[in-house]
Amino acid sequence: MSVTIRILPEQITNKIAAGEVVERPASVVKELVENALDAGGSDITVEIESGGKRLIRVTDDGHGMSREDALLSLERHATSKISTDGDLFTLTSLGFRGEALPSIASISRLTLATRVEESIEGTEIYVEGGRVREVKSCGMARGTVITVRNIFFNTPARLKFLRSGDTEGGHVGEFLNRLALSRPEVRFTFISDGKVSFTLGKGGLKARAAALLGAKIAEGLYPVEFREGECTVSGLAGRPEANRSTPGLVYTYINGRFIRDRVVQHAVLQAYRTLLERGRYPVVALFIRLPPSEVDVNVHPTKHEVRFRNQGEVHDIIQRGVESVLRGTPWVQKGFEVQGSGFKVQGLGSGGKGEMGDGALPAPPAAELSVSEARRQSVRESLAAYRPPQEPSPSFNFPPASRVAPPELPTALPPPESPPAAGAGGVPGFFSTLTVIGQFHASYLLCQEGENLLLIDQHAAHERVAFERLRSQLRSGKVASQGLLFPETVEFTFGEAAAIREHREELERLGFDLEPFGGATWLLKEIPCLLSGGESVPTLRDILEELRGVGRSRAFSDVAEETLTTIACHSVVRGKRILSRPEIAALFAQMDEAGFAANCPHGRPVYKSLSLGEIEKMFKR
Repeated sequence: MSVTIRILPEQITNKIAAGEVVERPASVVKELVENALDAGGSDITVEIESGGKRLIRVTDDGHGMSREDALLSLERHATSKISTDGDLFTLTSLGFRGEALPSIASISRLTLATRVEESIEGTEIYVEGGRVREVKSCGMARGTVITVRNIFFNTPARLKFLRSGDTEGGHVGEFLNRLALSRPEVRFTFISDGKVSFTLGKGGLKARAAALLGAKIAEGLYPVEFREGECTVSGLAGRPEANRSTPGLVYTYINGRFIRDRVVQHAVLQAYRTLLERGRYPVVALFIRLPPSEVDVNVHPTKHEVRFRNQGEVHDIIQRGVESVLRGTPWVQKGFEVQGSGFKVQGLGSGGKGEMGDGALPAPPAAELSVSEARRQSVRESLAAYRPPQEPSPSFNFPPASRVAPPELPTALPPPESPPAAGAGGVPGFFSTLTVIGQFHASYLLCQEGENLLLIDQHAAHERVAFERLRSQLRSGKVASQGLLFPETVEFTFGEAAAIREHREELERLGFDLEPFGGATWLLKEIPCLLSGGESVPTLRDILEELRGVGRSRAFSDVAEETLTTIACHSVVRGKRILSRPEIAALFAQMDEAGFAANCPHGRPVYKSLSLGEIEKMFKR
């Protein structure tokens, strides 16, 4: 009987291995630059021609290799990074498999030149299609220079799938951006078709981010420093308004290695969940450090995917690390020094320019009251008159507060239980110090802050305040529930019924009281008061779907906040509505109390700012 199974020759196995490691010119650059960093290189130059299809040259000033090591490095599975299987769980280097150089050499014409510090001469090796053609001595500085020409010259089937030179060169530049961002202490130079695309000097992370992402984006990045147990989260987190439609500017690194991991990305998005609209992504550069034994990077040939020993714990630490910065809303100015004691309103009514018209807030003399006491008194008077008008009007003015008739229904947002907290030295918060100019289209508040014009979306501001109040109630304990006069019989799927049994305690905390009725049918006996009059069953089904999808107790708080977002949106006054001056004062006081006041729970901005220079540019002044 003939034999049909045979051992493939080494030439074919090398090409198969190359197919796993080398996908395009950017893959070659990745492997070579990572090797240069592992070799201790502090000055790395990458040069390409025709997007890397014709030429790729990587030069570093690392410790180099001896002649014997250089020849061994071209053999498969030859590496200095590991020696035993236990080393796979203590990896600190970027490369470790020993496949990159032989795989690249098997599908190109490769020249390797290298010299160690102790040697007076270097070694140059020329390899064509995986076969060593020439070995000789050469003069060169310490380090390594690897030149790769005519990639895929002996595998034309792979070559025809490469894109244009500009496209392939873009992939190379994108990879270098990711790597250079993680190593600000290393100098990088990128040359494409004889032209220097960029040169990045050594410096700090913020300077490197400004050079790679642009100064405007870097201005909105804030430092992250968080540690919990043996895991640390550091880097930069961007302000919500600097978001993108793709995750292209979400840079995440595990122990210095760039990764694209669903768990890490989900943790970042959860931290921004009430600051960004669905489908939008933040600008972040996060560096997660944890013991090498807690993460497995030997999952995929590209090393972009990892596995965590404690996936849920790492997820929550990353989320808390990013939230520790976002919770302080560093992009919102705080602690303004204000002259006088009252809330300034520059109206357009009968009071004249810069004066108060009817319904102005009385401000006692500064000599009689301190700043904080005057602030409390003005807020008390504001809250007493915080009532919405009966009908909206799209006019651009403030009717005097005395002519606004009180409505029959209660206000959408109840007044705060206590005066707003003052900043250092009794100074009011950012929004309370704004000078109100007017109202546009009964939807937007126009304010002045220094030489900036601020436009505030009053619905988004109302929504954020309501959301923070609801979230505070939820965190204080079990949500108040309302019993149904006639329990509702609900038929769930078997998966939903299993989720109810598994997370019944969390559902009770949210205000749902469910009793088994047989099979997958349950009796809904109580619902949260927040959902009274609403669609409680569809909301419950959405919660169960989230709990089934993520399968962790942390998901309960995430789902609860999404529910509160919907409730907050429908609990505030929507559409156009004239606000009186006292109402604005009370709203601003509550905005200063609320966290994340720069965005509504859906992620839409609460305000936009126009500088005096931008306005003058509009009018060509």
